[in-house]
Amino acid sequence: MARLSIQKVHVGEKDTNCYIVACSDTREAVVIDPGDDAPKILGQLRGLTVRWIGFTHAHPGHTGAKEAVKGATQAPTAMHLADATAQLKSADRYLVAGDTLPFGAFTFDVLPTPGHSPGGLSFKVGNHVFTGDTLMAGKIGRVDLPGSSPQQMLLSLHGQLLTLPDNTVIYPGHGPNTTIGAERVGNPYLRVR
Repeated sequence: MARLSIQKVHVGEKDTNCYIVACSDTREAVVIDPGDDAPKILGQLRGLTVRWIGFTHAHPGHTGAKEAVKGATQAPTAMHLADATAQLKSADRYLVAGDTLPFGAFTFDVLPTPGHSPGGLSFKVGNHVFTGDTLMAGKIGRVDLPGSSPQQMLLSLHGQLLTLPDNTVIYPGHGPNTTIGAERVGNPYLRVR
């Protein structure tokens, strides 16, 4: 039975979490949010075939190593069209709700989670969700930036992420992992007022 392997790579001056998610059997992988430090990321990819480079959103701290990682792996990039700004230029595939990114024996489900940015996405495989800057341990992403929306953030949190089971593990764009259950109870931003 294929196992899922998840590596967290800390990159850049904002200490962004880049993730390398791989299938143990096929050695196929997805890189999520290569924000900086391309040599560090590429060093973790030895022996893996990268099927996709996915972006939770287009802020520079999450996309800075895009071209270097794409150039080295030849993997297609995937993000939401609403975040295809000048700073990210473009992607090979634009994702919408319900899309999937297959790799090895696994498949990422694409969840639309705008709010921190207009094209915010989360990627779910099994009971693991990669939430970018939408949901982090004890906090949520900023909603006072150009293109961000407090209303969309609330819809993303309550309509998408909080509908997941409590044992779902959250892999955020910054900081430690957490679970939906822990955030439902302990995150001050998720308490319904």
